[in-house]
Amino acid sequence: MLEPEVTFKICIFGDGGVGKTTLTRRYLSGFFEMDTKMTLGAEIFVKYVSVKDMKVVLQIWDFGGEDMFRFLLPAYSRGSSGGIFMYDITRYQSLKKLDDWIKTFKEGLTEKEKQIPILIVGGKLDLQEKRSVLAEDTVNLLKSDNLFDHIECSAKSGENVELVFETLVRKMLENTNLN
Repeated sequence: MLEPEVTFKICIFGDGGVGKTTLTRRYLSGFFEMDTKMTLGAEIFVKYVSVKDMKVVLQIWDFGGEDMFRFLLPAYSRGSSGGIFMYDITRYQSLKKLDDWIKTFKEGLTEKEKQIPILIVGGKLDLQEKRSVLAEDTVNLLKSDNLFDHIECSAKSGENVELVFETLVRKMLENTNLN
């Protein structure tokens, strides 16, 4: 008997240099890549996971965070099942742009898709001593735009990397009544 299968498209977006690519690659390979290059446009990755006897195919769209690529995000966001807004805990400015990123991300979504869950992820947790964003800074942000949770992680140490994707996958399954 074949396992039921569902495919989810996840878009990861936020400023350049916050750790989107290293998070994605750590999740996919289990290894930290120190010298990643700037993402041009978007990179698409696929990962298969099992959740409660269900095969889940994740299409992970790692979106380049440089301003020159921002205009592409609405076209790339179309068809998304969930989103990850990522910021750098050592750069408060990267969190301050949350509203702009969410607005741009949602421009490409249909009315129904605008209700998809979006997870806030603080990256570079291994740089605690350089922290400029407190976890409490995100609490008020969760009350808007379907932002359902906040997780901090470190692609370098691997801390909470699996949790980021597990949390979003469970929420997407819940939203589609497949959990």
